[in-house]
Amino acid sequence: MVKVSVVIPVYNVEEFLGECLDSITNQTLDDIEIICVNDGSKDKSLEILNEYAAKDDRITVIDQENGGHAVATNNGMKLAKGKYLFLMDSDDILDLKALEESYNVAEEKNVDFVIFQAINYYMDTGELVEAENYSMNEIADHVKDSVFSYKDVKDYVFDFTVTPWSKLYNREFIEKNSITFPEGLVFDDNVFFYDVLFAAERITFLKKHLFKRRWYSSSSTRSGARHFKDYIHICDLIWQVFIKYGVFWEFEKELYFKKVSTVYYWYRHINDEFKDIFFEEMKEDYMKIAADKEFCQNFLDKSTASNRIIFKNAIKSKNNDEFSLLMENFELKRENERLKKKIEEYESSNSWKITKPLRSIRK
Repeated sequence: MVKVSVVIPVYNVEEFLGECLDSITNQTLDDIEIICVNDGSKDKSLEILNEYAAKDDRITVIDQENGGHAVATNNGMKLAKGKYLFLMDSDDILDLKALEESYNVAEEKNVDFVIFQAINYYMDTGELVEAENYSMNEIADHVKDSVFSYKDVKDYVFDFTVTPWSKLYNREFIEKNSITFPEGLVFDDNVFFYDVLFAAERITFLKKHLFKRRWYSSSSTRSGARHFKDYIHICDLIWQVFIKYGVFWEFEKELYFKKVSTVYYWYRHINDEFKDIFFEEMKEDYMKIAADKEFCQNFLDKSTASNRIIFKNAIKSKNNDEFSLLMENFELKRENERLKKKIEEYESSNSWKITKPLRSIRK
């Protein structure tokens, strides 16, 4: 049996694909298979894949019509035969020792999956910058080199990065639990991760930065494109995963926060041309919550004050223009309160007060 199956969904990444493939084909762990799924690329990505496959018989190239990241990844996973599974992003870079080191840890500790760290690679400056969301240092320091499950890290469940490329999975574990990516949506890795997290009985953390996450302006999560609205449905799917494993009520406050605050974040960052359709889908989603009066009251009681306002403004607004105005008014009031508090703190400081009146100066 091959030790590790690497699955790489590929779509229009000709500029970065060679560097990605080099980081996989030159791994210190040689016993791997590399399954590249070309998802209907319109650039030279398929040509590059075929060139690499002609030189390395570990590479299999699958060419399919465009179906999205989830479809390509799921199709690649179906073909995997390795004991472990690694899911690579086609525009990023894997440390050359990553598969060997994570494989050895997985074997030694007999785990369902290994988590390791990633570092940001900013293309504009060429800088490598460590960030807590990908380093997860607090989690690493908490679990150390132990074997754990979600029950041991309840306070950190929402601090894990959901990205699949910072994990090495036991393939049998993934298949036994029928875990796949929800198709037709972006942000699909959120659903996949929580399904994996709650299904796993044995997890371990490898505290090493073994992955370079490339950051550039045209990335799908920074483009402001129409698909930002997918997060509304992704939240529903995340809720379903938590319900499936019987842990929804244990994490209800955090899930309510995602349902409002995180959705509102993507609403604010979507391009203006898509705000109307985003608002309509957001309001429809919130109306479903409002229809169950008992659940809605609990939802509001457990939500933050600002989230209650966002939710209620969405419900009562007739259209996106009205919602935008209500939220602008709310943001201005909040900023005014912040400035008022800052002024009060400034005035209460003794560092600038004049304790004696100034005497008039006579010529």
